[in-house]
Amino acid sequence: MASLGDIGLAAAINLLSALTFLIAFAVLRIQPINDRVYFPKWYLKGLRTSPLHSGAFVSKFVNLDFNSYIRFLNWMPAALQMPEPELIDHAGLDSAVYLRIYLLGLKIFVPIALLAFSVMVPVNWTNDTLKRSNLVYSSIDKLSISNIPLGSNRFWTHLVMAYAFTFWTCYILKREYQIIATMRLHFLASERRRPDQFTVLVRNVPPDPDESVSELVEHFFLVNHPDHYLTHQVIYNAKKLSSLVAKKKKKQNWLDYYQLKYSRNQTERPTKKTGFLGLCGSRVDAIDFYTDEIDKLSKEIELEREKVIKDPKSIMPAAFVSFRTRWGAAVCAQTQQSRNPTTWLTEWAPEPRDVYWNNMAIPYVSLTIRRLIVAVAFFFLTFFFMIPIAFVQSLANIEGIEKAAPFLRAFIEIPFIKSFIQGFLPGIALKIFLIFLPTILMIMSKFEGFISTSALERRSATRYYIFQFINVFLGSIITGTAFQQLDKFIHQSANEIPKTIGVSIPMKATFFITYIMVDGWAGCAGEILRLKPLIFYHLKNTFLVKTEKDREEAMDPGTIGFNTGEPQIQLYFLLGLVYAVVTPFLLPYIIVFFGFAYVVYRHQIINVYNQEYESAAAFWPDVHGRIIFALVISQLLLMGLLSTKEASNSTPLLITLPVLTIWFHHFCKGRYEPAFIQHPLQEAMMKDTLERAREPNFNLKEFLQSAYIHPVFKGGDEDSESEAMSEEGEQEPVLVQTKRQSRKNTPAPSKHSSSLSSPLHESADKHLRP
Repeated sequence: MASLGDIGLAAAINLLSALTFLIAFAVLRIQPINDRVYFPKWYLKGLRTSPLHSGAFVSKFVNLDFNSYIRFLNWMPAALQMPEPELIDHAGLDSAVYLRIYLLGLKIFVPIALLAFSVMVPVNWTNDTLKRSNLVYSSIDKLSISNIPLGSNRFWTHLVMAYAFTFWTCYILKREYQIIATMRLHFLASERRRPDQFTVLVRNVPPDPDESVSELVEHFFLVNHPDHYLTHQVIYNAKKLSSLVAKKKKKQNWLDYYQLKYSRNQTERPTKKTGFLGLCGSRVDAIDFYTDEIDKLSKEIELEREKVIKDPKSIMPAAFVSFRTRWGAAVCAQTQQSRNPTTWLTEWAPEPRDVYWNNMAIPYVSLTIRRLIVAVAFFFLTFFFMIPIAFVQSLANIEGIEKAAPFLRAFIEIPFIKSFIQGFLPGIALKIFLIFLPTILMIMSKFEGFISTSALERRSATRYYIFQFINVFLGSIITGTAFQQLDKFIHQSANEIPKTIGVSIPMKATFFITYIMVDGWAGCAGEILRLKPLIFYHLKNTFLVKTEKDREEAMDPGTIGFNTGEPQIQLYFLLGLVYAVVTPFLLPYIIVFFGFAYVVYRHQIINVYNQEYESAAAFWPDVHGRIIFALVISQLLLMGLLSTKEASNSTPLLITLPVLTIWFHHFCKGRYEPAFIQHPLQEAMMKDTLERAREPNFNLKEFLQSAYIHPVFKGGDEDSESEAMSEEGEQEPVLVQTKRQSRKNTPAPSKHSSSLSSPLHESADKHLRP
């Protein structure tokens, strides 16, 4: 029978593992040779120089200041010193708000834990229900609701606590939603000028036999947004060109490698075999081989680039359209453009860094079919994953293993082996199953056709959370319970089975405690150690790096990883809310996770991560919605549990809680979510007015001209092509002669616009005349 001592020993093992990682991190981070691994963000900002360039030879590689080894935990207070406004300037609003998720966990669970341990634990402990039963249980279960006898008036305590926990959680959620909505609006108002503030993405442009997509887009917006339209950039299907450019980059890396190798030893030219993976084929001069390969690819790229630019079939029925003001862009992005609601569809453009160019060439009409296919695939992935999970969860209980394999009893009862099985094995096995899941889910999201990295990560995060809820949470409870209690089910009548399941739900707390320790505590310590980036950096630095630019690219600072990190956090919210009333003993482990993770990820965000995009905390409605979902699930599970406890007087009163929680969610959705979806015209006008006053002569068109050109047309020898692609926007789009022979696709001007006499409106009228 598992005891509090066993859990304590398992906790000690996990704490020791985490401490080992932290000590290793503390030693590695202060070595000059590892400086770029643990502080890459400062190098990318140009605010830190390498310690390898100065000092004695030994001190360039090894830190000889022994006092720094004594202060091995000084990174923790240093991570907490940077104020939040400075953190936003340093890392962006996305990073700052992501950290607030951990703080939200502390704000919710610390008061709940204090109340639960002062009220609920004594109520549960002072009973002997489990002792008199034949169920398999642990000492932790004696602290849970399972130890309350059937029909006891003590269940009123759990009912009152459920209401108290719900009201407190909702209060904190509302307060946080309000704060973050305000932070977002303030961030957007105070942020420097960005291309996406003036740009919308237009999709499903209707075909016209007389005009190209570029001409059609220009004419449409000159007519319908004459005072605000500035320029546009059509979207090209450049997938083949992108693959050629990527292939050339790989070849260039190999050429750099062999040139570096030859520069270090010029007595012999490097060679390679031309066959499969360089293992077979004729041996040739490596430098000459890759030089010829790059020359061939350069010619192919040039031909493909000309083909893409000149071939009308390579132009997608979509474009990035930029406006003179934020106000004009906001009006266009948030209104219907045509009487046909399926054409001229507009939405805010992602910021240029956020655009996922590989999906820009996917036809809009195929998106619905793609999402249906992915939904079916995700359904099968989620529910067929239950089979291996069933086996993993059977390892969560020592008694279950001993009953299934009595011959292993003596081996399992060895204290170290027993603690290892309870403290590590279930969590590690489950983690191995889940390690490849995020990649699969991201592939699914890409297949769906989302056009921004942030949208891809948010969709992947949603699916990851659903997967974890069904397989990790429900799978652990239902499957684990069935394995443990199978013998009792066979010998019980049918009406007793729901009672057994109800009693066994809190008994899975032991497994989830070990999972939190392995995945949460040790996982955070492993994250800050950055073992994989450390190894890869030194391998690249040894064999591939020859310039400072190469060394900068080898640093690999990484990002927050919202698609994997946020669902993991949400699983802890779910566990905390479900077990707060059922088994409060789990709460301290969650609180330790939130506190430790907050410090670790604050350090990483300040010193390491280099976020690929800035969405201004657009993910917060998803965070809020998932916590609400966890709250409702906890209430429904408590209702089901109490229904097996003959608590007929108190159970009906729980029905009100999910209703109130859902109403609260709809209130927050209506009150705060618009700030994350739409941009207020008032805010846009204020920002435009201020900028016009401060910079009246700013050339906005030049600023926006090449912002949304496909990356394969930018930089180096592609500059001329970039200019060619943009030259249509070099001229003021005022007097563009239409080629249209019919007016059927052009909206007629209103009597108000036709009466205006400005040159711009006269030109717009001219576009309407055949």
